Amino acid sequence: MDLTYPPESETFREKARAFLDEHLPADWNGVGALDPADRKAWIAEWRATLQAAKLLAPHWPAEYDGSGLTHLEHVVLNEEFIKRGVPSMGANDGFSISMVGNTILHWGTEEQKQHYLPRILDGTDVWCQGYSEPNAGSDLANLGLRAVRDGDEWVINGQKTWTSEATTANMIFALCRTDPDVPKHKGISFLLVSMDQLGVEVRPIEDMGGHAHVNEVFFEDARTPVNDVLGETNGGWAVANTLLGFERGVRGTVLSQPFREELDNFIELARERDKLDDPLVRQDIARFHTNVEVMRFLGYQTLTKLLTGAPPGPESSVTKLWWSQHHREITEAALRLVGPSGQVDYGADTRTGIGASAPGTPNTVANWMNSFFVARAGTIYAGSTEVQKGILGERMLGLSKEPRADAGSWRETQTSQG
Repeated sequence: MDLTYPPESETFREKARAFLDEHLPADWNGVGALDPADRKAWIAEWRATLQAAKLLAPHWPAEYDGSGLTHLEHVVLNEEFIKRGVPSMGANDGFSISMVGNTILHWGTEEQKQHYLPRILDGTDVWCQGYSEPNAGSDLANLGLRAVRDGDEWVINGQKTWTSEATTANMIFALCRTDPDVPKHKGISFLLVSMDQLGVEVRPIEDMGGHAHVNEVFFEDARTPVNDVLGETNGGWAVANTLLGFERGVRGTVLSQPFREELDNFIELARERDKLDDPLVRQDIARFHTNVEVMRFLGYQTLTKLLTGAPPGPESSVTKLWWSQHHREITEAALRLVGPSGQVDYGADTRTGIGASAPGTPNTVANWMNSFFVARAGTIYAGSTEVQKGILGERMLGLSKEPRADAGSWRETQTSQG
């Protein structure tokens, strides 16, 4: 096994470092170190910088305004961005670039690519994800949002829930039932739908912390052109699984790096609390170090498959299962170090969306509390822990499906927050 990068990749790494040196201030300490009031404006400026350099989606072909980087070059670029604490917009504009953009590249017609990909990169279209419903979470194939063809349009009625970023998006990629008379997962289509129409209503869902990261979306005779089916009509299940593979697997190539940063913060927190000599804390540190190393090697495994030209498959569930369980465990351990005082110190910083794993983030109680809450959601979105185990059991290990009275096993389904 050779885990070293070829010489040409290291040459490209130097170019990536030079780009960052040119465009970041000398005293740069990471986006997490910015004042929360300034962070949004800085990210918008950084996006414009990346767009001008064709680095918003650098792995996309040049004809779609990418740089045509190889998967290995893209990984090297992301590694250097993470080390310097700056976002690669593919990771920080996940719904638009990393998820639906990559899926359009894989499944879209040339007309769809020419129309949607430039609009994703220039920010004209901001996307959210229409998967989960009140009766279709882990059992995504049970979805009930209906789309009925009316001439050259689909007419859509029903509801989606847990839809992240729906208040800021103007487009939604939605799984819709287009044939109710076939087995559940065979009658689903993947539709591209405008949110800016009278038939779409968004209602925020506020959590206990006062945040409204997710929403309900209601469709009442909403419409989208027939040509805005991605993939085949009634073939949306395969498209959905491709997108989930991108969500779960591609970022796994560099996933260990922010979690390494978080572990460093955890060690510093233990030092501040005079707990570094506590044998239980030292055991936690050893376990978390092992977890991060496993993520690193899983990333190499994902990269190896990407270099063959194949999209992520069911093995991406290993990565998702591993990081989501680790993140839950390390944030719980951090709050044990903080103690009950954390509930008093929990403050306004938790509304910034920055947690303890963000490079440059101050090692504050508030940020650890924020990471703790985010980690709870991480075991559900992109497929719950139970769903990941089912996928691995059935599709990787060849175990039998769990019996169920209705058609199809819930173990076949793959769901995502939004």
